[in-house]
Amino acid sequence: MITKPFFKILMVLSLSLFVTVNSCKKDAETKDSDTTAMIDNVLLKDYTGPYGGVPAFDKMKVEDVMEAAEKGMEMNLAEIDAIANNSEAPTFANTIEEMERAGKELGNFFSYYGILSANMSSPEFREIQGKLAPKFSEFQSKISQNEKLFNRIKTVYDNAQENPLDDDQMRVLDLTYKGFAMNGAELEAEKKERYAAINKELSSLYTNFSNNVLHDEENYITYLTEDQLGGLSEGYIKSAAKIAEDNGQAGKYAVTNTRSSMDPFLTYSTERDLRKQVWSNYYSRGDNGDEYDNNEIIAQILKLRRERVELLGHKNYAEWRLQDRMAKNPENAMALMEAVWPAAIARVAEEVADMQAVADAAGDNITIEPWDYRYYAEKVRQAKYDLDSDEVKQYLQLDKLTDAMFYVAGRLFNYNFEPVPEGSVPVFHEDVNVWEVTDKDSGDHIGLWYLDPYARPGKRSGAWATTYRSHTTFDGKETVLASNNSNFVKPAPGEAVLVSWDDATTFFHEFGHALHFFSSEVRYPTLNGGVRDYTEFQSQLLERWLSTDEVINQFLVHHETGEPIPASLVDKIKKAATFNQGFGTTEYLASALIDMKLHLADPENIDVDKFERETLAELKMPKELPMRHRTPHFGHVFSGEGYATAYYGYMWADVLTSDASEAFKEAPGGFYDEEVAGKLVKYLFAPRNSMDPAEAYRLFRGRDAKIEALMRDRGFPVTQ
Repeated sequence: MITKPFFKILMVLSLSLFVTVNSCKKDAETKDSDTTAMIDNVLLKDYTGPYGGVPAFDKMKVEDVMEAAEKGMEMNLAEIDAIANNSEAPTFANTIEEMERAGKELGNFFSYYGILSANMSSPEFREIQGKLAPKFSEFQSKISQNEKLFNRIKTVYDNAQENPLDDDQMRVLDLTYKGFAMNGAELEAEKKERYAAINKELSSLYTNFSNNVLHDEENYITYLTEDQLGGLSEGYIKSAAKIAEDNGQAGKYAVTNTRSSMDPFLTYSTERDLRKQVWSNYYSRGDNGDEYDNNEIIAQILKLRRERVELLGHKNYAEWRLQDRMAKNPENAMALMEAVWPAAIARVAEEVADMQAVADAAGDNITIEPWDYRYYAEKVRQAKYDLDSDEVKQYLQLDKLTDAMFYVAGRLFNYNFEPVPEGSVPVFHEDVNVWEVTDKDSGDHIGLWYLDPYARPGKRSGAWATTYRSHTTFDGKETVLASNNSNFVKPAPGEAVLVSWDDATTFFHEFGHALHFFSSEVRYPTLNGGVRDYTEFQSQLLERWLSTDEVINQFLVHHETGEPIPASLVDKIKKAATFNQGFGTTEYLASALIDMKLHLADPENIDVDKFERETLAELKMPKELPMRHRTPHFGHVFSGEGYATAYYGYMWADVLTSDASEAFKEAPGGFYDEEVAGKLVKYLFAPRNSMDPAEAYRLFRGRDAKIEALMRDRGFPVTQ
């Protein structure tokens, strides 16, 4: 998806904190026999089979979705009503813990629903998805606006202020109570009704936005002929030929409208007109002035979000959203971004000057445009550092990188990864592979890791991590089912999967999320959640191990000869570590700033396209590059609410990442120092959301993080 692309699918709906759909064990006696007998839909059933039970992906059918969704919601609401109408005085056990147990069947359903939405979408599913979106919203509102339920929660919360519970129980209680309060539980009846109506309307808009982007990704393919392949690698050409053949265009070569296909084409193709076409297709997703255009949908979303938070007494959506984040308010988030922005665009000016000089020297007679940036940046890289990205790529094989990640997990977390016996675990596509994760010393089973690596029709672009079951212990230990999903271009048969350094970094990033899932030591399901501007930190930190000597020397070998990567090439990679940081930082920050500014602006009669153009002009956005995600296809922000006014969180997390990296650099054992690694797992991974993130970081580092580490990492000036 993006260079730092965690887009965890929280059941696709952006369901709020208070809707608990978890995988905790539940005593069969808590369900009446009639309800239990009605669970004949595979999407609702308990997982069965080895490893504590696994999803029956081989039995998943689109035609079962509607029935499963409606029955799952009905069952969950019955559980919620039983909690709300309990005649006994509210306690943590009979209210909060019962909420933690509720919704197991619906949780099972959403594991399948997430796959069908993100990995295996089809026109038939999208039609059902559109019908279900408002139903899910109504379901959510029935819980968030259940007055009896909230009164019980508030009673438990108030009592706990006088008689505190265990630390993790206090954390669950605090998150639950504030989750309800933030989502309108204390509103008067008329405002509650309007709040629910807004959520219902938004749910449909989010679905329409996502499907429009997916449409443009699937339908804007650039086909090349034999004479248009200049500069492209042999592996890319073979893959492009296979994709074209699969699309009924045998004899041609396809550049799909995804980042994994677009990026290498723009980097290496000598065909400037085609670079412009591919660039335009990619950055115009959702912005083509047709029935799939997203600009009006975004305007409606912004207006509805503002109206909804005004019901709660907030000035704007950003103020409401950031109150429970590390940043606390939009001013703090903006201050961080504005501190980095001038250095980023100044570096872009330097990078463009270098590229223009290369173009002029070659007699190309062009002025650098956005579709030229990657192409000439690569030429500058070769000239400045004698570093050819395609040469590096020959040593970055996907299977070897997977082994490298397992090695890092073994050194830091004491985990072992072994492929499960063939056919023992159902998968939803033949490309998916599964590994068992165990403790290296005890052999104890920790969970399963699923990997879905390749792009295909019906799979959204990008890379992300998710879970099908999370670790909990309060009703018996549950092991983890975690998944990483990528969009590497599938190679021709018999060819190695070679990836760029950026893609390898992303691969490690997403694996960091998986390790965060596996390392959980929390008791309650709610504590497996996270604070958005903190949860990217752990995965961004894991990226650093890709460039450690231990990984480079053992796992970066030539895909044909098996020879290790030469020390001279490694030296070039390390010297070029801060190369092109102007581009990387600016394209990201532009998206983050637009996200925040859109939600701070008055949404009445907003012209989204005009707002984007004028705001970028005010920021002095360099004309030679685009935002990483232009507004019309900014799925992080407009396909749900997970990253709305929170895209800045990658930068916030990067401050933590840079600072934590320096802790390893300063340690005697470097990035594999046992003492620092132990603190990493104990304070930054295992607690998940069971403690305040700022306090967790202080326990690890002994102080708060400092922005100077980030500036040093990117090669930007550090002001004292």
